Order: sequence, then C-alpha cells, then structure tokens
Amino acid sequence: MNHWRVIIHTKPFFVKSPLAIETEVPQLGMDAESIVQDFRHYFSHTLGWDTKHLVAHHVYSSLSHSMRDRLVERWKNTQAAYREQNCRRTFYLSLEFLMGRTLGNAMLNLDIEASTTEALRNLGLVLEEVAEQENDAGLGNGGLGRLAACFLDSCATLQLPVMGYGLRYEYGMFRQKIDNGYQLEEPDHWLRNGNPWEIERPEFTARVKFGGQTELHKDAHGRLRAYWKYTNDVMAVPYDVPIPGYHNGTVNTLRLWKASATEEFDLSEFNAGSYAEAVAAKNAAEHITMVLYPNDASENGKELRLRQQYFLASASLQDVLRQWVSNHGDDFSEFAEKNFFQLNDTHPTCAVPELMRLLMDEHGMTWEEAWKITSRTVAYTNHTLLPEALERWSVSMFGRLLPRLLEIVYEINARFMKVVALHWPGDVERQRRMSIVEEGHDQHIRMAYLAIVASVSVNGVAELHSELLKKYLFRDFFELWPKKFNNKTNGVTPRRWMAWANPALSNLITHTLGSEGKGWVANMVGHAASEGWLIDMDKLKGLVKYADDASFRVKWRAIKQDNKTRLAEMLQRDCGVEFNTNALFDVQVKRIHEYKRQLLNVLHVIHLYDRIKRGDTADWTPRCVLIGGKAAPGYKMAKRIIKLVNAVASVINSDPDAEGLLKLAFIPDYRVSAMEVICAGADLSEQISTAGKEASGTGNMKFMMNGALTIGTLDGANIEIRDEAGHENFFLFGLTAEEVEATRGHYNPAKIIAEDEDFKRVMHLLESGHFNLFEPGIFDSIIQSIYSPADPWLTAADFRSYVQAQREVSNAYRDTEHWTRMSILNTATSGKFSSDRTILDYNRDIWHLPQVEAKQN
Repeated sequence: MNHWRVIIHTKPFFVKSPLAIETEVPQLGMDAESIVQDFRHYFSHTLGWDTKHLVAHHVYSSLSHSMRDRLVERWKNTQAAYREQNCRRTFYLSLEFLMGRTLGNAMLNLDIEASTTEALRNLGLVLEEVAEQENDAGLGNGGLGRLAACFLDSCATLQLPVMGYGLRYEYGMFRQKIDNGYQLEEPDHWLRNGNPWEIERPEFTARVKFGGQTELHKDAHGRLRAYWKYTNDVMAVPYDVPIPGYHNGTVNTLRLWKASATEEFDLSEFNAGSYAEAVAAKNAAEHITMVLYPNDASENGKELRLRQQYFLASASLQDVLRQWVSNHGDDFSEFAEKNFFQLNDTHPTCAVPELMRLLMDEHGMTWEEAWKITSRTVAYTNHTLLPEALERWSVSMFGRLLPRLLEIVYEINARFMKVVALHWPGDVERQRRMSIVEEGHDQHIRMAYLAIVASVSVNGVAELHSELLKKYLFRDFFELWPKKFNNKTNGVTPRRWMAWANPALSNLITHTLGSEGKGWVANMVGHAASEGWLIDMDKLKGLVKYADDASFRVKWRAIKQDNKTRLAEMLQRDCGVEFNTNALFDVQVKRIHEYKRQLLNVLHVIHLYDRIKRGDTADWTPRCVLIGGKAAPGYKMAKRIIKLVNAVASVINSDPDAEGLLKLAFIPDYRVSAMEVICAGADLSEQISTAGKEASGTGNMKFMMNGALTIGTLDGANIEIRDEAGHENFFLFGLTAEEVEATRGHYNPAKIIAEDEDFKRVMHLLESGHFNLFEPGIFDSIIQSIYSPADPWLTAADFRSYVQAQREVSNAYRDTEHWTRMSILNTATSGKFSSDRTILDYNRDIWHLPQVEAKQN
C-alpha cells in the first residue's frame, strides 16, 4: 500500500492519502449565520474567551480569523490553478508594502460586508467599532509601499499570477507624537497583539549568509567553483498573507520574511553564566527585521539597511529556486520563460548578484548560463529623481558583509565596461561615469546602475519622470540601451480608495452609471456587470454629462459634506482643532520633505493670516488647512518644518480675528487608515513639489478620484492629471522642470522677497519671532534656507505664482455650482490612475503573464 511522506520541519511522518484530509472539509458559508458560527468557534475555542471577559481585540481577532478562513479556501484554489497550468509568474520584490488595515479590504473583495454586518448585529456588535481595533500594518512608510500594496490588489483582481516578497517588520517606522509642536518618535509595535491574517510557513525557511570568505575548489566534474564559507547565517522564516482579488475568487500571496537565529542561544555560554552573550547571536539575527528602515545616518544604520536588503533578496530568490527545483529538478532550460522578478526601486538590487551566485555556486552553471537567465528575468522600477536617494554602498562594508556578492559585482562591472568601451572607444570619462563601482577615495557600489545593467526593462513612474531619467539621471545608459527604458505611470486601487474609503460616493456612481458602468467587466471572470467601473475606471467618463445636472450636483455635494463632517470629527479627536465643514478643506498629507514643499504651504497660510490681521478680508473664502506626514528621525530640517506648522497653527487657531476665516491643523501619525477618511473629505489637494523632483505621487490620484481639485506644479503625475481633468479644472502654478534647471546659478531669493510686499510681510512675521515668542531662533535655519541662493527647492521663486493660484482657488470655491462641476469632472476623468491600468501596462510590455481563473468550489 502506498504511503505519503509529510514533512513538518525536519521530522517526517506518513499518511495513506493526503486527499482524505482535505475532502472532508465542507465549504464555508458566506451568509450571516455561518459567520456567526465561525465567530463563536474562534472566540470560545481558539481564543478561549467568554462573554464575561469581552476584550475588544479578541472580538476583532475572532472575526478576522473567520474572514481569513474564507480567503484560504480561495487561496488554495488559486495556487492549485497556477500549478496545474504551469504558468509564467512574476515575483514582486519590495522592501515596503504599506497594506493598511486588512479586514475591510477582505470583506469588500469577498463581497461579504453586508452579511458580516448582519452577523455582528446579531451578536450585539457594530462592524465599524470592531474594525477600529485593527492596527495599520507597519510594513511601509510612504508612497513606495502603498503603491506596492495597490499593485498586489490589482494583480489579484486581474487574476495575474504575481507573488509579493517583503519583510515582516516587528516594528513599523514609528508612531508619531506631537509634543509642543515637535515630532516625537515612539515604537510602532503593530504586531503586539499578533496578526490574524498571516500564516507561518516554517517548512519553507531559508538560510541567508553574511560575512565569511570565498574559497575556490574543483567540483566533481573538475570545474572550478566558488564556495562561500565560514559565514554568520540567519534563518529567514516566511509568513504568508492572502491578497484577494475583487469578487473573482482569486487570492494571491504576499510572503514576508522574519529573521531568526540558527540556534536560540549558545548553551555553553548560558551554562557558564554569560546570559547576555548566550542570546547575543539570536538578538543580532532578529535585528534584521525588527524595525522598518532604520535611521541610516550612522554606519551601523547603513549596515543594518544593507542586511535587510540582502536578506529580502536572498530569501526570496532561494524560495523561488526551491519551488522550481521541486518541480523541475536541475533543468533550468525554461526558467527564464516561467519566472520574472520586478525590483521595486533599488532596494532589492542585491537580487542581481544573488541570483548569479545561486545559479553558479548552488546549481553549477557557468557565468554565461547564469547571466543569460538573470538578464532575461529582472526588471527595475525607479522611484526617484533625487541623486542622493539612489543607494550607494561602500565597497568596504559591502565586501565585509557580502564578500561573494562583491566578487560577482566586480565581474558584472568588468564585463559591462567592455560593452561601454566597444560602444564608445576611448571615452574613458564615460566609462568612469557609467561604472557600477564608483571610483574615489572610498569606492562605492552604485545599486541603480547594477539594476539597469542586469534588467531587461527600466521604467519610471510618470511620463515626466521617465523622460527626466533618460535626459539627466540615466542619460548614458539610455544612449546605450534606449529600448530598455519605458514609462509606467503609477496608479491606485479604486477598491480601497473609493469603494471602501468613500462608499456613499461609490454607491452614487454605481446607481448613476447603471448599465453604462459595465464595460469589459463581462470578460472578467466572476464579476457582476453592475460593478464594472470599479475594475474598468474608464467607465467613470460616463459621469461627465452629469456634471451639468443640477440634481446630481446636489447629491454630490451632500456626500462631500458628510465626508467633511467625518473628517472634521477625526481632526477634533486627534488634533483638538475644530474645522468648519462649510469652509474650504485644503489638504497636504504626505512624507515631510523639503522638495514636497510643506514650507511653501505654510508661507501661504502666514500670508492669509497677515491679510486677516490687516483687515483685507473682502470676498474672503473661509479655509481650513490640514497638513500631515512623518519626517525621517534624522532629517532635522523636515522636523523643524513640522514644528513651524504647529507653531503657526497655535497662533492662528487662538487668535479671535481668524475665527471663522482660517484654521490650520497638523494631524499626527499620518497613516493609511487616516488617509481613507482624509481623501474622501478633502476639497483641495496640495501637490506643490518643486518641478522635476517628484517622481509621480499617488496621493494626488486618491484625492482626484474622490472629487478633490488639485493645486500643483507641472511635476510627476500632476501633468497627466491636468491633461485628463482639463486645464480649466486644475490650479496650476510655478516654474516648469526646464525653468527650474535654468534658474540654477543665478537664483536670488532676497531680490524676489524684496520686490514682493506680501512676501516681505510674511518673512517679517517669521523673522520677528511672532510664531516662536518663547523659543527665539528656532526657525532661523528655515529662514536661512528661504533666503539661500543655493536653495534647491526654489521656495521663494514659486511663492507669488502659488499665492495667485490660491486666490483662484478661493474665487472658484465661492461659486458652489461651478466648484461641484469641477469636482465631478475630476472624478470622471480619473480612470487613467487606477493601478489596474498600471498593472495591465506592466503585463503587456514587461511581464507577459496569462490571466488564470481559479476554480470555484
């Protein structure tokens, strides 16, 4: 009789047939009563609680496990379909996945929100209160991670075989507190109560090497091979998170790696009484995934960040190769046809030399064989135009941590330099510019260059960004390989950012469009035709004709007013500032950075305050300004700007003259769940970065979808937003990217300020210490930066244009019917900025994946 060998860790046991285990499990019901039964089971038996000990988190956990079970059914079917079809797959490597809360997204995509609400009501519970118990997953700190989360949602919705790989950080970036206007960082222990959405997979643990040295020996076939020996190893333990598609039965996987020691502790040290030393190795190993993106101002911080990046790359590639070998043995002849790796920015670039190492050192390939696979299976997405944000690692540190990889990088570079020399004979300067190894007193590895050399595709994330990459940052590489470069404008998922964040508006759109909202949804397996616009956002163009319908505008305004009320309640609770919902809600929420120019926003607020104090309030438009975002702990200027925002807010909000005319608030701990409320309630979206500095932006897209109007420069995706919405429905100001570059070298902010009476008064209030009477001098560095001819962000240069555009905003907002019409048109033309469109572009041009239908039970 046949027996099946089952492996749990390293101990095998045998069963007669694995099918007997699974076929006895009935399919879970999606009705309210089935959910109630599962909820009670988890609450009573898994968690061991009863009604006399009702803890809010355990209520949430019980519900989440009930939802996860339903995801797991579809998850297994999806993975089975991928295996049966032996289809080509893409692996998305990202050091960040800013997922936000999972419960709402799971219910929405499972189409189970109504029955879940009923189930909880039958239990005497309220869904909204239960959902509030979930912590935002601390796996990212900004747009890069949120984009990755949107991409995974779209891949599942489009039924594409894509798997995400990331790190399971024990602590998120940090929780931001504001104390006397200053940012304080507190640990974000988002896993303190566990994560009911993940499933640990210890059987797929990988071993990641650090340190040691390389030795050359001949293998059994007499071929010289490298062996990486005497290493300090760390175990990578995978945790899988289900990623459901929208109403289609597909559930993809996000696999997150947790670092663990090879041994729990050194028993000999422990027995000798050296308790700290006994667990030192364990602690050192676990530091790798302890905190999201450590402050890399110090050498220790830089080393930990490099460890994180290699840990992600090595564990993920080993995992993919393990799966391949288990199905195909050592036959890699079709590996490149079946597997593809997308690098989300430069962070996972260690994947290039690591894939070469694994193919050569572990699987016996020649350099040529390994490079043929690597150079056909890797693509690179760039997310920044700031040269200082392109990662460079010192050769000394890289070699100490990853000696075998450094050897491979040197070889890649040597072969690449031959290519450059053949293309441009004798051009030594160009060779120096393009070398992966940057020469100098301290040599560095240019990770972006390494990614470009190995990749089959290099893309930017907005049309302007991609053009500037080719024109400036990567010009030499574009001239060498023009066909490698392409654009993939970012997008965001309308499921979270409209259907979940703004259900009233979504319901109005669905009801209004009716049959007009169907579109290509009929070709998408498992979707109801009435929901077509949520997976074919071009169908929103059907709203254009309703912009001139007075009754429709009334409904639109009522929904916006309700959303503003919800936002005002959150701000009252979190900031202690009362916003008048009849005022213009002017919002800028994003990472605090000088190039994003929160400072310019504050200067305008001071200008408005100055007008109020001078009695210049004729035809005034009441305005409530909201700013939010986190500054990197080591970024002193960004943290000082946060202090300035709060100092200005304190003065304005306590001044009776400004009451009813102007308010300013800084929302602490800006996060995904907060943005879900903010984007639905905003009237005006501030996208005011220095032209040529923002790669794309995605907050601008979320606001546009929800009917906010944009004030912005011609930067990033703003250009495409303006083109889609119509120039008359966008408030433009500022220098263009070309004009910014032309200004360099003869910029004179002092002259600009001296010739502008409004600007002079603003600067006088700052310089006089009006906003820091009891903390003299604290804003001197900000004042100096505004006056500096070397200011790279050209804050003063755009001030007058910005003030004029803001006057146009105020005038437009007073015309309620016209403003509502512009709001409707912004939503109606936002279809291009769905992440579904972005992923379809990636798939058409780069990935070439099939659409795979998961079988339904």
